[in-house]
Amino acid sequence: MTSLLLADKVILVSGGTQGLGAGIARRAAAEGAAGVAVTGRNAGSGERLAAELEESGVKARFIKTDLADVDQARNSVLETISEFGRLDCAVNAAGLTTRGTMLDTTPELFDAHIAVNLKSPFFIMAETIKHLRERGAPGSIVNVISIAELGGQPYLAPYVAAKAGLAGVTRNAAHAHRWDKIRINGLDIGWTATEGEAETQRKFHGAGDDWLEKANASVPMGKLGQVDEIAEFVVFLLSSRSGVVTGSVIDWDQNVLGGSD
Repeated sequence: MTSLLLADKVILVSGGTQGLGAGIARRAAAEGAAGVAVTGRNAGSGERLAAELEESGVKARFIKTDLADVDQARNSVLETISEFGRLDCAVNAAGLTTRGTMLDTTPELFDAHIAVNLKSPFFIMAETIKHLRERGAPGSIVNVISIAELGGQPYLAPYVAAKAGLAGVTRNAAHAHRWDKIRINGLDIGWTATEGEAETQRKFHGAGDDWLEKANASVPMGKLGQVDEIAEFVVFLLSSRSGVVTGSVIDWDQNVLGGSD
């Protein structure tokens, strides 16, 4: 029988109350996690998810966190450790996707993207690494980044700036802490079908109720990225099954960058 990937591990999923983050939390629970903490601003969604995980037999907690506030982000790590006694793995899954081009992005919008998409993940990583070093324990971190960090659309200028920074920090931290046996990897995900994406398409692109059908028809594999598939891969990267891999930022997309027809 195949062993569970995260047996007896305590996991923090930042931005884990819906969409991909929630999918990762569910997958971690299914793979034997001893404890799962999820963070986000929506207390209703967070408490419901924690209750769902508890019903499945996994100890879980929702920690209300606004990632625009770096102190709250850092505290989410400390609260996880306080609740479960330790932390073994962390996932930065949150992402602010409000639009802005190089020409119309305000300093305030730029700062918001840096705060949520770069600064808070940076310090969540830092607090997690400090804890693991104090314990002398191995651990793993996965950052959900974006294929857009390699260029992106013109209307994603501040998002790209922040996510490109997160990709660089992922590699830097992995190199710095490889001798601590802390593995840190990133996933550059492409267009993914989530509740948040549905809202984004309607709010910024005037999409109708058939947006997902049209989107699926526009991509090579006939479907957008799927939460359950990405969550499964994130959990694999968190687990010892992914071996010694660290410092990798892996493209998870169906369009090949650099390819040309």
